[in-house]
Amino acid sequence: MENNRLNRAVEKLKSTGVRMTPQRYAILEFLQTSMSHPTADEIYKALEGKFPNMSVATVYNNLRVFKEAGLVRELTYGDASSRFDANMHDHYHIICRTCGKIVDFDYPTLRDVEKEAAQKTGFMVENHRMEVYGICKNCQEVPVG
Repeated sequence: MENNRLNRAVEKLKSTGVRMTPQRYAILEFLQTSMSHPTADEIYKALEGKFPNMSVATVYNNLRVFKEAGLVRELTYGDASSRFDANMHDHYHIICRTCGKIVDFDYPTLRDVEKEAAQKTGFMVENHRMEVYGICKNCQEVPVG
């Protein structure tokens, strides 16, 4: 299934005139298989052994291309570096306040909330974002002090 998603993403990029380079493919593949919502620096560090001539700027530029093509979302939570998520299906995130880990979870989308907001305010609602915060299981088990 992962391979199908990757192939569809590659085809979508090609259809918009984006040339598929080995670095671009590797970044896309890393994003598609990563469950950790990596930062650009984490992607760079994971791939630098395979592509020693690739720069952090290359990773950022490709993430921008992927974002514009609708293949990844940029997650900006708090003051931390942006994280990137290749799961474009409707889902939400829970974030650990201690270590910053982000985990996907499914929940019925809040379309009713969008409709209600539009009706009560007259806004044309474009989207919404919900994040849940807490302490992950690993951080709960770390002794304090």
